[in-house]
Amino acid sequence: MSYFEKKGENELDCNETTYIYIYAGYEDERSLRALEMRSLFGTESQTNILESTVKIDPSRSPFIKERIGVIFEGEGMEELLKKLAAFQVTGETFKVICVKNGEEPFEKRRAIEREAGKRIKGVADIRNPQRLLAVMHLNGRWVFGDYVKSESVWFRHQQKPHQYSTALSTRVARAVVNIACPNPTGISAIDPCCGIGTVLIEALSMGIDIVGSDNNPVILAGTRENIAHFGFTGEVTFKDMRDIEKHYDVAIIDLPYNLCSVISPEEQLEMLQSARRFANKVVVVTVEPVDSILIEAGFEIVDRAVAKKGVFTREVIVCR
Repeated sequence: MSYFEKKGENELDCNETTYIYIYAGYEDERSLRALEMRSLFGTESQTNILESTVKIDPSRSPFIKERIGVIFEGEGMEELLKKLAAFQVTGETFKVICVKNGEEPFEKRRAIEREAGKRIKGVADIRNPQRLLAVMHLNGRWVFGDYVKSESVWFRHQQKPHQYSTALSTRVARAVVNIACPNPTGISAIDPCCGIGTVLIEALSMGIDIVGSDNNPVILAGTRENIAHFGFTGEVTFKDMRDIEKHYDVAIIDLPYNLCSVISPEEQLEMLQSARRFANKVVVVTVEPVDSILIEAGFEIVDRAVAKKGVFTREVIVCR
C-alpha cells in the first residue's frame, strides 16, 4: 500500500459530499497555490473556488479561506428555500452566513441570511452559534451547507524566538508540507536540512510524524527552542543527511543556499543521492537550477511550482 492509499482519522476523506473551497492569495503565490491544489485535490482551479469530494480541514492550507460542505442546492433561491423548510438543526444553535461570491451587496446578503434562517427548524443564535451554515451563489446555482472558516495557523508561527532572514516564510513552509504530505496519516517524514525549524513547526502543527536534522550544530538549540515555543515536541538531531540510515515516506529538503552554507554541485548530488536512498518521495526547495542533478541522482520530477519571498525566488520540485 502506498502512502497515498493509507487511511486514518486525518486522511483526505473522499465521499459523496461535495465540498466548496474558497481561496485567497497574492498573485505571486499563484504557482505555489496551484501546486498545493493539485497535491491535495488531484486538480486545480483557475478561479478562487474549487469544488471537490475530498474533505480537508481548510486551516491546513495557507490559501483556503472557507469551506462549505454541500447539503442542498437549487437552481434558484426559491427552490433552495423550499428545501430548507424541511431541514432541522437539533441539539445545537445555528447561524446562516451568505458567502460573498462576486458583487452581491451587503444588504442583499443579509436579506438572504434572514430568509434562509427563517426556513430552518431549530434555534438560531447570531452571536455564539454552535453550528455555522452557509448559502452561496455559485455557477448559476445556489448551494447550502455546513460552513467552516479557516484559521491562519501559519500566521501565529511567524514570531519565533530564533529567525533567519532567508528562511522559508511560515506561509510557504505550510504549503510545502501539504505538497509533501497530502495524506499525512501513517506517513513518516523528515526534514534533513531543518535549519531553524520552520517546516518542522508547520508539519508538527498538523500532527504529521516528522523528524528534523541538520549538520550545523550551532543552530539546533534554537531549532528546539522554536519548536518548544509553540508547545510541540519533535526529534531534532545533529546529522549530515548523507549519514541518514532510517527510511522515510517523504523528505522535505530546503537546499542550503546562504553565504554560510555554500555547497558545490558535487555536494548537492551526494545529498540528493542520499535522499533517493532514504525516502520514497522528495520535495526539494531550491534557489538554483537542480533539474540535471536530480535526474543524475535517479529522481523523476513529477510536478513543480515557483515560490517567492521578497527578492528570493525559489522552486518547489516534487520528485520520486
